[in-house]
Amino acid sequence: MTFFGQKKLGLFTLGLMLLSLIINGCAQPPTSEKHMLDSAVITIPATDARLQVSGRTQALDDGSLRFGYPGVSVKFNTSGRSASLQAYSSSDQSYLEIIVDDEKPRAVKLSSSSQTIPLFNDPQPGNHQVEIIHRSETWHGVVTLENLTIEDGQFLPVTDQSKRRMLILGDSVTCGEAIERVPECQKDTSWWNPRLSYGLLTAVFLDAQAHLVCYGGRGLVRTWDGKTTDLNLPDFFELAIPDQQPQIQWDHSQYSPDLILSAIGTNDFSIGIPDREQYVNTYVSLIDRLLALHPNAQIILTEGAILDGDKKARLRDYLAEAKSRVNDSRVHVVSSKHYPGDDCDAHPTKAQHAAMANDLTPLLREIMGWK
Repeated sequence: MTFFGQKKLGLFTLGLMLLSLIINGCAQPPTSEKHMLDSAVITIPATDARLQVSGRTQALDDGSLRFGYPGVSVKFNTSGRSASLQAYSSSDQSYLEIIVDDEKPRAVKLSSSSQTIPLFNDPQPGNHQVEIIHRSETWHGVVTLENLTIEDGQFLPVTDQSKRRMLILGDSVTCGEAIERVPECQKDTSWWNPRLSYGLLTAVFLDAQAHLVCYGGRGLVRTWDGKTTDLNLPDFFELAIPDQQPQIQWDHSQYSPDLILSAIGTNDFSIGIPDREQYVNTYVSLIDRLLALHPNAQIILTEGAILDGDKKARLRDYLAEAKSRVNDSRVHVVSSKHYPGDDCDAHPTKAQHAAMANDLTPLLREIMGWK
C-alpha cells in the first residue's frame, strides 16, 4: 500500500472512532447528569413517614395503606411541579376527595384496577399542601393507596396537626351519608361526604383531630332490619377495617382520644323499641370498654338527629340509665335536636349537618374546657 493509501485509511479509522464517541456520549450521559435526571421524579409508598395519616388504616407489607372507614385522610406538603397518586378500591363505588391548597375540593371515583390520579400539575415548581380524604363507607369498597409521586421537588414535613383528639362513633349519619344529594334524587355513592358531616365539622370548630368509626345501617345491638349477627358498634369498634376477612384488629394504642362521642341508636329503634335491659347492659359494657382503653377521655352519649317522638324519648331514657349504672364522672349525656332530612332523603342535609355541629360545639367545649 502506498503512503497516501495508508494515510487515507488512518483518517477513516479516526473518523469512525470520533463518531462512536459522539453516539455513545449522547446515549449515556455522564454519571452526574444521569443522577440529576433520575432525581427529578420521587415516588414514595403510602406508608412513608413524610405523609400525615388520620383515621384507622392497615399498613401492608408492600408499603400500601388500606382503609374502609370514611374520613380517613392523607396529607402532605411538597415543593414539586406536579404530583400524582396510585390507588384502587375493592369495588367501583368508592370516592376520594382531593384538596390542593385552598382550591375547590375535587371528587375522584376509584376503580377496582390500579389507577394514576393527577393531584396537580403546574408549569413551574412551587409549594403546595395536598389532602386526600376517603369519602365513602366500607360497604362501598375497601380502598388501597399504593404510592405518591412528585416531579421537580421534594416532600416536605406537615406540622399543622392539632394535639386535641376526638373519636366519633356512629352510623350512616356519622359517616356523612347523602350530604351532597342532587335535585333529581338519583342516589348513588357520590352523595357521601364525611368532611361536611357534623362530626368532622365539630372537630374543625374545636380545633381537633377526629377519627370516624361508623357503619351505615348498624346499631348498638341490631341493624336497621333487626339483624344481630352482623357487626354492630361493639364489634366493628375493635377493627381497623370492618367486615374485612380475616379480621384485622385495631391497635387502640395508636390513637388516644381526649373526647369520645357516641351517636348510635337510630338503627336499633328503626323496627321498634329494643328490650331495655339488653340495650342498657350492652351500652354499659361498651362504655366500660371505652373507659378502660382511654382512661383520660371524656365520653359523651347522644341519641342523634333522625329519631323523633317516642323513640327519641325512649333512647334518651336508655342513655341516662346507662350513664347512671356506669356512675363515672367522665360519662356525659347530651341531647340532639331532630333534623328530618328532606323529601329526597331522610338523612340530614348539608345545612342540617352544619346546624348539628353548631348545636354540639358549645356543649362539648364546656365539657372539655376547651377555649
